[in-house]
Amino acid sequence: MKSISFIIIITLSLLGLSFGAAAEDLSLSALKLTTNPDGSQEYSVNLQILIFMTALSFIPAAVIMMTSFTRIVVVMAILRQAFGLQQTPSNQVIIGLTLFMTLFIMTPVYNQIDKTAIQPYISEQLTSVEAIDLAKVPLRAFMLEQTRVKDLDTLAEMAGVGPVAQPTDLPMTVIIPAFIISELKTAFQIGFILFIPFLIIDLVVASILMAMGMMMLSPMIVSLPFKLMLFVLVDGWNLVIGTIATSYGMGS
Repeated sequence: MKSISFIIIITLSLLGLSFGAAAEDLSLSALKLTTNPDGSQEYSVNLQILIFMTALSFIPAAVIMMTSFTRIVVVMAILRQAFGLQQTPSNQVIIGLTLFMTLFIMTPVYNQIDKTAIQPYISEQLTSVEAIDLAKVPLRAFMLEQTRVKDLDTLAEMAGVGPVAQPTDLPMTVIIPAFIISELKTAFQIGFILFIPFLIIDLVVASILMAMGMMMLSPMIVSLPFKLMLFVLVDGWNLVIGTIATSYGMGS
């Protein structure tokens, strides 16, 4: 019922904003930050809707840059390159697998956000400002666990942020780019380990073809079946997915 009521409020508010100049003064007067009797602050309903609609455009960037999405998709792309395949698995398959893996890895973080921020806000125990502040805590903790101290120090120095007592005191504008840099470095490290066996197969096949005088035959065509067979025999997808999940502490 809460969600239905929220949808109704959004619909009525959007309709009310379309009535024109007659309702302009009333709409604008609602776009303000009010102070509650207990000292907490709360955005007006229309302003909350405006913020929510604006935030929708940032959801793709948030999913990519504040979750495990980047590491997984980079590893998958490197793995496809190691096979020597350009379109298999297709981009749609890689993105789909990455999204569901991201959902799997980020579920504990979401559950914590839901428990500490979303449900209290729905039950009107928290204001929107308080809910946002509490929702940032689990997400920030997740990012800091995966971020290298060197990257944090570099971004903090570039941003002119002075020494802090603990990393959680750093602003999100420093934590997020440091997290992305650390994710890319970790993804390249995993990709390097995945690339080595396939590179060895390519070198062996190329050497054999050179020794047999078959210089006109592409080593990539000959080595591809062997790489696929090796990947299947060692249960490669299980190993890759398990390695990525373990790198985030899943199952440990």
